[in-house]
Amino acid sequence: MKVLASSLICGLIFGLGLIIAGMSNPARVLNFLDWSANWDATLAFVMGGAIAIAGPGIYWVRKRHRPLFTDKFDIPSSTKIDKKLIGGAAIFGIGWGIGGFCPGPGVVALATLQPDVVLFVVAMLVGMLAQHWLKSKTSATDG
Repeated sequence: MKVLASSLICGLIFGLGLIIAGMSNPARVLNFLDWSANWDATLAFVMGGAIAIAGPGIYWVRKRHRPLFTDKFDIPSSTKIDKKLIGGAAIFGIGWGIGGFCPGPGVVALATLQPDVVLFVVAMLVGMLAQHWLKSKTSATDG
């Protein structure tokens, strides 16, 4: 129960931060990606703030033997850069550039029930399901 409660609190803080920073507005992201006269540096400041907060947090986590509310950390151990990683990053970047959302702000903006936001989240979920289905098909044929 502690894990669920702490996850909910962290998610709410994250969502509130996205709203305060204006990242639930796709125009902010698209204006960051468009280096024309309307360039908006807000996203750079949000990313810089996230790095400034996460850096010490990651350092602190790596010094601990176990998490506060569960038995073990769930930290990826792979450092492999392969075609799947590069392809996934490219698809993510293209979707971000087209829609102006990444998953977190998209879910936060879903509360507005604007048709373009709903379409983005539905498309994101379909993409996740398709990836899961494809991964299960390829792992079944590899094994």
